[in-house]
Amino acid sequence: MTTDTKQNIIGFYASFNHGETEEENVKKYLWGDNGLKNRLISLKSADYGSDFNLILFEFYVNPIPYERKNLREIENYRRKEKSIGIPVIIDNENFFNKSEKERWLFLKGELLRKLKLLDSKIKRNKLDLDLKRLTNNVEIKLNE
Repeated sequence: MTTDTKQNIIGFYASFNHGETEEENVKKYLWGDNGLKNRLISLKSADYGSDFNLILFEFYVNPIPYERKNLREIENYRRKEKSIGIPVIIDNENFFNKSEKERWLFLKGELLRKLKLLDSKIKRNKLDLDLKRLTNNVEIKLNE
């Protein structure tokens, strides 16, 4: 019996301010059976280069105005952890007031858009990450 020790390169975190219904709804999209985590679970960090163990998508659900104002488009690379955090805001306007199809389109679009923002960080810090391949594979997995 062999064990897969390679770490998933894409991870998910969520911060909820209020609303149990919203919380359960978002959790379904992130960690449910057909959620983002399960769709991207086969993407392993070692397959894309040596400088990233984790790209963490940080979902902020209905953030308070202060929090929203202070979120960056993309965080700084954490060299010791070989990781980076990428905030994504979820609110009524872009998610909760949308249909199921529109919600998936928003999530897919945000993940792909935010991954493209990594390019400047990779070049500036001379990091080893095959971003083009990763982005293509994420897009393929999200469309399955």
